[in-house]
Amino acid sequence: MDTPESRRAFIIENTRLQAPPHTPELRLHLADEVTPIWRMTEEALAEIGLPPPFWAFAWAGGQALARYVLDKPELARGLRVLDFAAGSGIVGIASAKAGAASVLCADIDGYCAMAIELNAAANAVTVDFTDRDLLDAPAPDVDVILAGDICYEKPLAERVMAWLTEARHRGATVLIGDPGRSYFPRTGLTKLAEYQVQTTRELEDYEVKRTAVWTLAE
Repeated sequence: MDTPESRRAFIIENTRLQAPPHTPELRLHLADEVTPIWRMTEEALAEIGLPPPFWAFAWAGGQALARYVLDKPELARGLRVLDFAAGSGIVGIASAKAGAASVLCADIDGYCAMAIELNAAANAVTVDFTDRDLLDAPAPDVDVILAGDICYEKPLAERVMAWLTEARHRGATVLIGDPGRSYFPRTGLTKLAEYQVQTTRELEDYEVKRTAVWTLAE
């Protein structure tokens, strides 16, 4: 049966509390290897409806964005922050650490709710969570929208970028972390920082990904 308790047990049993390479001050419940947990979720899918466990990995775009926020806490301090496509919650947790007035982590994968709850507790911060598809309506009324690794599929990338652009026009600051995904646009953006983010060949094409943080231009 798929319950909050079973989700919590699954996450704890298949991950280890550890520091992502690029944000050593954070602790997240992450999988040590990609293949075992991915195969396990495929087998469990018919039984409990478990989606692919994107929440179990610290993706390069999220690590870069979290690093940027931790290094420049004024970007989040005292502000309302949305961590879009939150996954493990690394970016939202970094924002809470930076002193955000509120943090909303959003992801359509319901398992992220428990993963982020565990990760927030491990870092002694509080964040909110929603599994609503925020792309179905204008962005929530927040000051800052942070989005990591959102351009890995063409239709999704186009939809998300249009949604973020509309939010920017309404006054929100928009920051995007991207490790050179194929469908990431190269116009209308300003590069703020670039990092060499350690990852794994199981997830990426290189063990170290050159990853940038961008903002939508005025």
